[in-house]
Amino acid sequence: MKASFFFTGRFYRNTAFTTIIQQLKKNGHYLGAHSDQHLLYCDWVKRDSLLVTKQQFTNDLLKNYSAMEKSGIKKQQAPFFLPPYEWYNDSIAAWTKQLNLQLINYTPGTRSHADYTTPKMKNYVGSNDIAASITAYEKDAASGLNGFILLVHIGAGPDRTDKFYHKLPELIMELKKKGYEFVRVDELLTH
Repeated sequence: MKASFFFTGRFYRNTAFTTIIQQLKKNGHYLGAHSDQHLLYCDWVKRDSLLVTKQQFTNDLLKNYSAMEKSGIKKQQAPFFLPPYEWYNDSIAAWTKQLNLQLINYTPGTRSHADYTTPKMKNYVGSNDIAASITAYEKDAASGLNGFILLVHIGAGPDRTDKFYHKLPELIMELKKKGYEFVRVDELLTH
């Protein structure tokens, strides 16, 4: 089973994560970019209002790819880019395309992307509720989870003791029993 991991440049440069990155690479997982400094590109309310210039966006993203290259991952090997906060607008999509990259995002419909939230947050979602949202979507959607990009964070802060990634092995086994195959994002999007 293969997966796709999108890390910031800060993550790639952090020597504490070198072993993890090299092991993921060795195991054949997709390693991609998630911006260098995890910038917020556009306003949460007025999405068309940019918070960065094209130059700031470009410099930040290219720094992410520079950090990846030091880990042995060339830009041509990782053309898919997941924007920070999974939040962008048409300008960000166009600028990404001008860099010969493809902006992607998770498939909406489940609460998997909320696995970073903590109990003190207004938008907190517990791991049982996240898992239930995934199984409910799979059951109710006409195509189930076929072609679905499920976003799960590689880690969560210490204030979240209910780590969703502990539920992943059980969820993966359940979905495999239903015939689902897990593939890298580049395999999914180039077929």
